[in-house]
Amino acid sequence: MIHSAVNNLSILHPVRTVLLVSVMLVCSACANLNPLNWFSGDEEVNVPKELVDFPREVNLERDWSRSVGNGQGDNYTRIEPAFDGGVIYAASENGVVTAVTAESGDEVWRTRVSGTISGGVGAGNGLVLVGTQEAEMIALDQFDGSERWRVLVTSEVLAAPQTDGDVVVAQTVDDKLIALDAADGSRRWIYEATIPALTLRGTSKPLITPTGAVIAGFSNGTLVSVSANNGIWRWEERVAVPEGQYDIDRVIDVDGDLMLDGDRVFASSYQGNLMAFDVASGRIVWGFEASSYNGLTQGFGNLYVSDDEGHIIAIRNNTEDVVWRNTDLEFRQLTAPVSIGNYIAVADFEGYIHLLSQVDGRIVGRVRIDNNGIRSSLVARNGRLFAYGNSGRLEAFTLQQVSL
Repeated sequence: MIHSAVNNLSILHPVRTVLLVSVMLVCSACANLNPLNWFSGDEEVNVPKELVDFPREVNLERDWSRSVGNGQGDNYTRIEPAFDGGVIYAASENGVVTAVTAESGDEVWRTRVSGTISGGVGAGNGLVLVGTQEAEMIALDQFDGSERWRVLVTSEVLAAPQTDGDVVVAQTVDDKLIALDAADGSRRWIYEATIPALTLRGTSKPLITPTGAVIAGFSNGTLVSVSANNGIWRWEERVAVPEGQYDIDRVIDVDGDLMLDGDRVFASSYQGNLMAFDVASGRIVWGFEASSYNGLTQGFGNLYVSDDEGHIIAIRNNTEDVVWRNTDLEFRQLTAPVSIGNYIAVADFEGYIHLLSQVDGRIVGRVRIDNNGIRSSLVARNGRLFAYGNSGRLEAFTLQQVSL
């Protein structure tokens, strides 16, 4: 049962709390925590489950592979590819941005921008968008990769900027939502949220709705809707409420990507909840207690989420009924789930892609693509799965049933 706004919303992790408090004592200046690294010295606090054999029902057949710079690089980034109009756009930390045809893997264009890319990729309405560690927003021409404009924002951009062709919206690590004119990058408006004492390193990417609203989640556990045109506030609701004596217990970031489903928007929070809100009014229409720094997906009448412990949970839509829960990938630092055909796909810290049946959650397929792991969310379009490994390999797969 989801907790009400006045009740306890936090899921506490005592072992993790001790670890992260010790990290804070060593580095008192640190304001952001990496949610994918729960280590103390040489000892792993939460040991990832070892993979075991299973009856393979589906093969992931590689269609093509491309190299994109140094991938996620040496910093903790989660640069993600974007799909638009049959083309995949990808970027690397060291400034390589490329456009590749989704069907064949042929390169449409490749360019290199100055700066260290930390957020991206956003694509659509003639623009390809990335943000940098140096607090710059860069817009490239979607058709030839030439630089259209570059502007300074308030701080580092860690998630993909979005555009509707009129404005470009980006969320910065200092919890500001900034709108720029799509034509020249001039500032249109800015929305500021209150920053907690301690947050996870990351932000969700803002969502622009067909009704002209920008919806964004913040590190204080709130979801906010403003007008895309002028930034006028529409509504604000809580996905989670901070509780606990220590700052680490009060971390409730909304870092997973939001999901729009008709007149509902879904959000997830760390140490909080999965929630659905009415897009127009912000009214809470559904909720489920869970802790996740990833987004969610849907299929077969279910919602699917990978929680902070690496459990993949299927919840019957609009109910609190758990259809199934898979714990075989516990603490393997999973990406957000994506649905493809009859399956759910997730990737992990060792570079494996796992396929699970949407019916009962059993693992039915697996392939490894990058020994350095996968942090970027997978992309599923037109029956094909796209994966971007930490080392910079962008690969496309189709699913093939195993002959009995």
